[in-house]
Amino acid sequence: MPINTQSLKQDGFTGFRPLQDLDINRIPQKPGIFAVLRPEGFRPQFLARSTAGIFKKKNPTLKADALDAEWVDGADVLFLGKAGPGSKGNRGLRRQIQEFVDFGEGKPPGHWDGRLIWQLAVPGSLIIAWKELPVEQLNAAEARCHAAFIEEYGRLPYANLVQARVKGA
Repeated sequence: MPINTQSLKQDGFTGFRPLQDLDINRIPQKPGIFAVLRPEGFRPQFLARSTAGIFKKKNPTLKADALDAEWVDGADVLFLGKAGPGSKGNRGLRRQIQEFVDFGEGKPPGHWDGRLIWQLAVPGSLIIAWKELPVEQLNAAEARCHAAFIEEYGRLPYANLVQARVKGA
């Protein structure tokens, strides 16, 4: 199955809001997976410097040729991630997505998954969608999405630098 805006909607993803219009309180607090998508007509323009926060004293900025090499022409999906419950059960989609957005605004992150998003010009126009899932399905769902994307495009989405896999598979 191709992985794009339409297939994500058919698979139960909701939201589909531009980052600039995102009301964080409308995002569920439960675990799930989320996607960052390009809006129709979006053409990548790379910033010379990332807006993302510094992680473990490492600058998230990449050179334009490295960003261009990661870009996947024709793909709607730019990043696929997951949001688990956390060790205290207080994480989930709302907190994960809020931290992702905060990271793009220069705040130091707990990790830097998806950091290439924050070197795109006009990231506020990018669309975010999510799907609630039980914790025990998260890893497999993320791995399936990555595998479906690779099957279609021969590589991971633009801002996914590591393929999700199910342990023991």
